[in-house]
Amino acid sequence: MLFVGTSGWQYRHWRGSFYPHKLAQRAWLEHFASRFQTAEVNNTFYNLPAASVFKHWAERTPEDFVFALKVSRFLTHIRRLRDPEEPVELFLDRARELGSKRGPSLIQLPPQMQVDTGRLDAVLSAFPAHDRVAVEFRHDSWFVPEVRSVLEKHGAALCLVDRKGMRTPRWQTADWGYVRFHQGRALPPSCYGRTALASWVDVVVEMWSREADVFVYFNNDAFGCAVRDAIVFAHLAAERGLRPTRVGDTSDVTLGAA
Repeated sequence: MLFVGTSGWQYRHWRGSFYPHKLAQRAWLEHFASRFQTAEVNNTFYNLPAASVFKHWAERTPEDFVFALKVSRFLTHIRRLRDPEEPVELFLDRARELGSKRGPSLIQLPPQMQVDTGRLDAVLSAFPAHDRVAVEFRHDSWFVPEVRSVLEKHGAALCLVDRKGMRTPRWQTADWGYVRFHQGRALPPSCYGRTALASWVDVVVEMWSREADVFVYFNNDAFGCAVRDAIVFAHLAAERGLRPTRVGDTSDVTLGAA
C-alpha cells in the first residue's frame, strides 16, 4: 500500500484553501481524515502530548486511519541519541493509545549532528523489533556503508528526502519505505510541479514492490501546496499501477495565502 498524506493538519493558513472558512478548528482532524487516510504528526517532535491526546486522535478518525509520529526532539536534538531507552519508552507508552492506528515512527536528526553508528544502533535497539522506524539524516557524514548496515540490521528505513541542497542516497534498508517532501521548485513557492512528482513516483516504483508499504508525506505546507501535491502524487502513482490510500480530489484544495 502507498500511504500518502501531509506532515500535519493544523495549519491556520489552510483555512479557506482546504478547510472551509466556517469550519471550527476543533473539527479539522475529522475533515482531514475524510479526505486522507494518513498523516505525519509533527507536534510530537516539539511537545510530546499526553496519552489522552493520542487516544482522542484515535477516537476522532476512521478505522483505517494511520498516524506516522515524529519522535521527540528531546531524544534527537537535546540528548543527541544518548541514553535512548527512557525517552523512547515514554514516547511509545503514550503513542500506544493510538492502537492499530499507530504507524511508523520518524527519527529526524539535527543538521549539525555527524555520524555516530554506536548511538544509532542503541536508539534503534530501544524500539521493539516489530516497530517500524524511519531515520532522516541531515548531515552527509551519515551516508556511509556502516550506517546502511545498522539500518538493515534493525529493518529501519532510510527516510528519502527531497530538500533543497540535500539528496539522500537511494538505499532500500527495509522491506517498507518512507519519503518526505520539504520544498518544491514550482509556483506558488514550495509547490511541486507535475514532472517532479512523476519522477518521484518512478523512484517508488523502482525501489519497492507494489505489495510493499511506502509512506509518503508532504511537508511543504505554504499556500496549501502539501495538500494539492499529495493528491497529485497519489493520482500519478495510481496511473502507474500503485495502490495509494485515499487523498480526495484536487477540487478539495485551492492554493491560497501562506
